[in-house]
Amino acid sequence: MADKYLELVNSGFTKKLAKSLGLPRPSILRRHVPGAPLLPGPLLLLGNSPSTQELADTLLGWGLDVRRHAVGVSTLGGILLLLDDLVAPEGLSAPMLAAGQALRQLAPGGRVVGISRAALSTDAPAVAAVRQGIDGALRSVGRELRGGATANGVVLGEGVAPTAPSALAALRFLLSGRSAYVNGQFLAIDSAEGKLPEDFGRPLAGKVAVVTGAARGIGAAIAATLHRDGATVVVVDVPAAGDALAKVANQVSGTALQLDVTRADAGEKIIEHALARHGHLDIVIHNAGITRDKLLANMDAARWDSVIAVNISSQLAMNAAFLAADLPGLRIVSLASTSGIAGNRGQTNYAASKAGVIGMVRASAPAFAAKGGGINAVAPGFIETDMTARIPVATRAVARMLMPSLMQGGLPVDVAEAIGFLASDAAAGINGRTLRVCGQSLVGA
Repeated sequence: MADKYLELVNSGFTKKLAKSLGLPRPSILRRHVPGAPLLPGPLLLLGNSPSTQELADTLLGWGLDVRRHAVGVSTLGGILLLLDDLVAPEGLSAPMLAAGQALRQLAPGGRVVGISRAALSTDAPAVAAVRQGIDGALRSVGRELRGGATANGVVLGEGVAPTAPSALAALRFLLSGRSAYVNGQFLAIDSAEGKLPEDFGRPLAGKVAVVTGAARGIGAAIAATLHRDGATVVVVDVPAAGDALAKVANQVSGTALQLDVTRADAGEKIIEHALARHGHLDIVIHNAGITRDKLLANMDAARWDSVIAVNISSQLAMNAAFLAADLPGLRIVSLASTSGIAGNRGQTNYAASKAGVIGMVRASAPAFAAKGGGINAVAPGFIETDMTARIPVATRAVARMLMPSLMQGGLPVDVAEAIGFLASDAAAGINGRTLRVCGQSLVGA
């Protein structure tokens, strides 16, 4: 949070005072710390899928303490529901009720993850019912959890096994502290492609990544996270932000490119810089964006057109340049927003641009896949940045409290962690998708 409330209600005398007064007490979220355990306790594996033993063996190989029942366990770090074999709604009863009993043992910052299959129009009605039912059940669990715990799902496409590389990568991401502000969400695994990293601590080792809008805020956090994960980073921002951009470049031991992304040749300039300075280009993060908020009745062409130009038209033009170049395996992640999903008062231009990002990503996926790459989006919700700091204090406080379980805004690093995952080769089986990082709320941009 931007204020001291979170710290005060979780420590010392003020913690006791807040509890006695019945004040909301958001928990300190379990975020990624290099070298820390994947979970804060044993993992309970529920379900009787044919893949259960193979998956359990993989999890044991990750160093997890995997249990098939919770008897005798005082604290659980996570609960994994393997539900990919269910064919009727009645089959959901036993694993969900067992999970419900085990929730009492879930540690602060614990994780609940379901693995299921996508409901298709070609499914038998009972099969489609249980598969869609899992979606509703897990989203509801996410709203019931406390202590910074979250519930999410991995949804397998046709023919994709629970032990496929991208399925395992998605599972690891959702179990880890990297997914601290992802709650009630589903990662769809479209294919069995993907390659798990040799070192999970440096999943982007050897990659060259470009981050636009990197001089501050979320962009700077993305650059730092990609660097931490092993990538060589090129940071891009407008010339007016040159000093701040140079500082970020120095912090991540990367290079800086002063560039207005709305230039017609922005894509070519990025390619030219990456190849000349680093020899290749593997990842592009479209983070550059602006807001020019006004009620539509008061909106003028300058406000509308500038937001569309920066937030979506520039990405379309750059992507065309990337596709035209010889950049095999290029992975792109674009910044969308929950405003583009649910709308936001006074943000018709911004919401149009961010919804446009979601549509662009979905439609561009086949073209990037044909070149061995992929494109996805991350849609942040209420993230504590300089932009949200301009929201009135009372409005920000109310927005934080509207998060049903987490009760707080996210941090730039929460968005960066999701981007780092989607940018990795391990996520190659995920394409054309949008992942919300919003604490299970649609508040804010």
